[in-house]
Amino acid sequence: MKILHTSDWHLGRSLYGRKRYEEFRAFLDWLAQTIEDENIDALLVAGDIFDTSMPSNRAQELYYQFLCRVSTSCCRNVVIIAGNHDSSSFLNAPKELLRALNVYVVGSITDTLDDELIVLHKDDQPEAIICAVPYLRDKDIRTIEPGETIDDKNTKLVEGLKKHYADVCNIAEQKQTEFETAGRHGIPIVAMGHLFTAGGKTVDGDGVRELYVGSLAHVGEEVFPSSISYLALGHLHVPQAVSSAEHIRYCGSPLPMGYGEATQEKKVVLVEFNSTTPNIQELPVPCFQQLVRIVGSLDDIHQKVEELTKEESTAWLEIEYTGNDIIGN
Repeated sequence: MKILHTSDWHLGRSLYGRKRYEEFRAFLDWLAQTIEDENIDALLVAGDIFDTSMPSNRAQELYYQFLCRVSTSCCRNVVIIAGNHDSSSFLNAPKELLRALNVYVVGSITDTLDDELIVLHKDDQPEAIICAVPYLRDKDIRTIEPGETIDDKNTKLVEGLKKHYADVCNIAEQKQTEFETAGRHGIPIVAMGHLFTAGGKTVDGDGVRELYVGSLAHVGEEVFPSSISYLALGHLHVPQAVSSAEHIRYCGSPLPMGYGEATQEKKVVLVEFNSTTPNIQELPVPCFQQLVRIVGSLDDIHQKVEELTKEESTAWLEIEYTGNDIIGN
C-alpha cells in the first residue's frame, strides 16, 4: 500500500498583499499528477488546509476541485484533519457529502473516539488503520484549576496529548488484533496529528504559531504509542523527522510561506507498506513561484536586480536596504 503525506497548504495565504492562487493551483495540479504517477492508494493531509478559518471562495474552489479530481484517480481514500489555522466546523460541514467520494474529514474531537478511527480497505479487505487525530485544542485536553502555574499547564497539555493518542491507538490495536484473528496479518496503524514536537525546526517568517497561548508545551516522541507504524504530522513547515524516530515525520509546507523559506526545498512524503514496516521516501515539490530576498547597499540591490532582469526572472523580491546613506525611494 502506498500513502502520500502532505500538510500545511494554507490555501488563500497572501504575501505582502499579493494573492497566490496560481501557485496553489499549480501545486494541487502537481500533487494530483504525482498521485497518478506514483499510483498512490491514500492521501493524508495533516492540517492547515486553509490559511484562515473563513477561507475565500477561490480557496474553497481549489480545495473542492482537487478532491473531486483525486476521487476519480487511483487514490482510493483521502483523510484530512484540521489544523490550528482551520475552522473545525467549516471543515466538518460537508464531511458526509465528501464521504461519498471516500474523503474522510476529522475537524475536531467528539465524544466518540471511534470517529477518529478510519479503516482503509481494498476489495473489502483491510489495508491500514488510520488514527486521524485533529489539532487538539486546549479545552480538549486539559481542565483549568485555580492557582496553577505555567509548568502545571504545560504538564497537563503534554499529559492530555499523550492520553488522547493512547486512547485512540488502543482502539486501533484492538482492531489490529481482530484482523489478525481473522487471518489478516501485517495491517499497519498510521496516525496523524497537528502539533509542535520538542526540538522541531522552524524558520523566521514561516507564520508557525504557538499552539497554546502562554505555553511552551512541545511533545517528545515518547508521547506516541509504540504501535504506530508511521505518524504523519503537520504544523511545522520544515520537512523533518522527529528526533531519532524516522517514522514520525513532518512533510512541511509545499509552498514557501515567506521569504525565510525561499531557499528551502519543499517535499511530500511517500510511505509504502508491505507489512507494518514503512518504506519512507521524500519527494521534492517543484518551485512554482521563485522568491528572492536581496539585502545590501543600493549598489548591491541594483546589481542583483540587473542580474535577475538579464535572466528574465519572474521572481518576487523582498528588498532590505542596509547602506548608511539615506535613500528617498
